[in-house]
Order: sequence, then C-alpha cells, then structure tokens
Amino acid sequence: MNKRTTQLSDETRKLLIGYAEKYETRGFLNGDPSWFMHQVKGAENQEVMGFFASCLSYGSRKQFLPKIEWLRTQSEGEPYRWVAEGAFEDALPTDDKACFYRLHTVGDIRNLLQAQRKMLNEYGTMGIFVERNATDALSAISALCRYFAQEGASGIIPHDTTSACKRMCMFLRWMVRDGSPVDIGLWSKHISRKSLIMPLDTHVLRQSLRLGLMQSRTASMSAARKLTSALAEVFPDDPLKGDFALFGYGVNEEKE
Repeated sequence: MNKRTTQLSDETRKLLIGYAEKYETRGFLNGDPSWFMHQVKGAENQEVMGFFASCLSYGSRKQFLPKIEWLRTQSEGEPYRWVAEGAFEDALPTDDKACFYRLHTVGDIRNLLQAQRKMLNEYGTMGIFVERNATDALSAISALCRYFAQEGASGIIPHDTTSACKRMCMFLRWMVRDGSPVDIGLWSKHISRKSLIMPLDTHVLRQSLRLGLMQSRTASMSAARKLTSALAEVFPDDPLKGDFALFGYGVNEEKE
C-alpha cells in the first residue's frame, strides 16, 4: 500500500471514527445499492445480486436503482440460477441496441451476463473464481477485470486496474468485510479486509481533499490506494470502514 508523507490530526481521526460509527448501520442500506444483496437468500444469489448492483451503481441513484431492481425482479429472487441457466436471455434480446442504462445497451447487459454465466459454469461461484485467481483485493479486481475483458464485456467492467475501478472496489468491500450490518463478508476467509481498496470517485475525492487525506485530484487506482493508506492510519485493521466515515462526512457537509 502507498505510504503517506503527512499525518492526520487527532481532530480528523475523531471525526472519521465518529462518522463511521454513526453511519455503518442497517439504516445505511436504505437507498444504497448494497440493499439488493440483502433481498435474496443464499450466498450464491447474494454474490450475483451484488455483482449486478455494483456494475450499475453510477450516476443518479434515482435512475440506476430501478435498473438493479428490474434485474432482481426478472430473476424472481434467484439471480444465480437466472444467470447460470441462461434464463436471462429471454429478457435481454441478442444485440439489442436499445438503451438499458446511460451508455449501456440491452445487448451490453446481455454480454455481461453471458460472461458471468461462463464464469459460474466454469467455477461454480464467483467466490471460487476469486479464490483460485487472487490472494488480495487488488489481484482479485485485476483477475475479474481480465476475465470479463477476455469475454468481451469490458464496456461495463474496466479492462484493467489503471482506473480507480470504483465499482469493483465497492463489490470487493461488500464481499470481503464481515461483521458488518451492510457488507456480507462471503469472501472474508480468503481475502483480507486490510487489502481492500477504497472505492474512489470524484465525490469521495473532493471530500478527501477537504479533510487532507490526500493531494491527488485525479481518480485513479494509485490515488485510491493512497487514500486507503490514509484511512488505514485511522482504521488499521479495517481501512474501508472509512468509506462509511466519508459518506457521513459528505452527508453533514451537505447540511451545512
């Protein structure tokens, strides 16, 4: 993990710890894409539903949450079977150029699920794929990006880890962190939560600059790792607890 050259003030540490304790609760799920994982039963379904949710979580929540809900509804609460058996093909026509969400067409979503179907049929679960191809969060993200790129689905999944890979980092947070009312920790035995990387976008970047957590103004994987290092000073055993802290900081900034 990248090292920092400056130290956080005690005031900033207390601020972050306070916000993390306040916002990492069941109430956080309301209006958050992580909510969808908690609406299906069984680890296999939760993995697949979490993947759906992470892939589409960008832009306006009012716009992308209904798209995730559409996938959940179409799968009838059994997303693993829906994908693994190819049942999604009836709902997502081949090469359909109609817009599904923003830049992604119905055909793009179909291609993504076809790649996921191949992974499930080859490995059994996404968790087994990660276990066999990665040892930490960065290598897990890299392996997932590489797999989907090879299957022609890199329009939604980044083709490598040059960018911040915000949605993939968020997916790993959900899958790895255990003991949380939000994150489900299905992969906690194989991937250490200490290796997780902060999901970084322009909103989080702005908050981090204001708090003096980092100096970079560009959302990249390098910047995400630097921010994670800064948060590890506050939460050494669980740096992505800082994700909830920055969320809380953002909420309170908006109120002022």
